[in-house]
Amino acid sequence: MNSLSDLTFSQLKDRLQQDGINSANASAIFRLVNQGSVELSDLGKNIQHWVTEQELLQPEVLREVVSADGYTRKFVLRFRDGKEIETVLMGYEGRHTACISSQVGCAMGCVFCATGKMGLIRNLSAGEITAQVHFLNGVLANDQKAPIRNIVMMGMGEPLHNFTSLSAALEILTDPRGPGLSPARISISTVGHVPGIRKLAKLPQNYSLSVSLHGASDEERGRLIPINKRWPISDLLESCRDYTRETGRKVFIAWTLIEGANDSDVQARCLAKLLRGMEVHVNLIPLNPTEDFEGRPPSEERILAFLQIVRDEGEIPVTIRQRRGIDVGAGCGQLVV
Repeated sequence: MNSLSDLTFSQLKDRLQQDGINSANASAIFRLVNQGSVELSDLGKNIQHWVTEQELLQPEVLREVVSADGYTRKFVLRFRDGKEIETVLMGYEGRHTACISSQVGCAMGCVFCATGKMGLIRNLSAGEITAQVHFLNGVLANDQKAPIRNIVMMGMGEPLHNFTSLSAALEILTDPRGPGLSPARISISTVGHVPGIRKLAKLPQNYSLSVSLHGASDEERGRLIPINKRWPISDLLESCRDYTRETGRKVFIAWTLIEGANDSDVQARCLAKLLRGMEVHVNLIPLNPTEDFEGRPPSEERILAFLQIVRDEGEIPVTIRQRRGIDVGAGCGQLVV
């Protein structure tokens, strides 16, 4: 049976009814589990007894590392079965963003990603995804800081490969009886899981979608992202167009720049041509170092030249993503346990 932490509000009401408890208690219990504004002692004695008999997901904190600039904190969390994940809290001026994991390991096998080298160990449940957010909000509350404002599903794992847990977690996180986050402030990152993109577009809430492209031809992309063989660029971009039509939201295109692999003027022009006319925003990400990949990030001059070509020839907005926590292995592609 699922933990209370895994249940959306409607699922919690169903659980209460199954156990012969008045579902009018669902709102208070949901707040207890997902918001912290209700204490166990606030509930009636019989409800307290029922809650204490249920499982709640509270991961064990194994360690914390803090970046040299103090803006990024990475935590290693362990769940009851002994499996571990990393989750990251990033501080910006006046706000905090959480980088949340969706799987232990990852099946996608991107060659420059440390998580991908682990392979997929298992999916996280909805409650294990939301538990990371609750934990980080607790860290911020202890520091007397405002709760998380933005979430990026860019931690360990391919979120859309774990769609059932992801969609339930998103429903919990955006529920006003829980953290109450705006869907517009939650970004789902995928390496190109086309069926998942199409499912995401059908959800009642519209989330930001970030698609890792990294190559403008199937040959180039396939060398970096093995699943391109299953869902080639033409299928991927068509799903992105459909996502925009369904949701009215532009798609963010992530491009990790690797010196000598995908940073040339020719590749920039190919990318500009590929994306011209689409409702997209390109995020350039200088490669973050990982232990088992020998690639390097390009020079700043090369990055700026690439940006200018894509922006001018594609008539596409382009930015260079701000890098955080690289010195403590908390950047994109660096999470591993």
